Amino acid sequence: MPLSQEEIEAIIETMSIQHYKKGTVLLKEGQISTEVYFVLEGCVRQFYLVDGDEKTNNFFTEEQWVISMNSFSQNNPSNHYLDCCMDSSLVVGNREKEELLYKRFPKFETVSRKVMEKVFAEQQEIMSSYTTDTAEQRYLKLLKSRPDLFQKIPQYQIASYIGAKPESLSRIRKRIAHRLNT
Repeated sequence: MPLSQEEIEAIIETMSIQHYKKGTVLLKEGQISTEVYFVLEGCVRQFYLVDGDEKTNNFFTEEQWVISMNSFSQNNPSNHYLDCCMDSSLVVGNREKEELLYKRFPKFETVSRKVMEKVFAEQQEIMSSYTTDTAEQRYLKLLKSRPDLFQKIPQYQIASYIGAKPESLSRIRKRIAHRLNT
């Protein structure tokens, strides 16, 4: 959707670029999300704490939106965490400024809806994978669709993301390597 100079300036006024160090927690379980992020550089991880174990369910990298949908849009306490799993540069927007932007430029509501639809579709795809695919299939899909993650993310977080223990991921990788070498 083409933007006028006035619209571009309004976006720039409502959002800021922030730099976060690895390990920075952007959102904790129980907090209400008031900000949305767009990753310029780096990686943000979404995870849950289950019986003291971190269960990773998403990684957001360059040119992806990071939105805690239920918390941000419904004003509910978050049931997950968002943290920077590497040094990251993020565009940060907040709810109040977003509402002012919508009032001034109603077409931004359409743009926002399109972004939300994209994020929701991606989340649905991830969720269906946990129902229909094995951990090995999820690993292979991740390797094919997001090979950059394997250079950025520790293996134990990759294992958590595909729903496996680190030892199981090691076995999966060995099986795949063996198949490739025979």
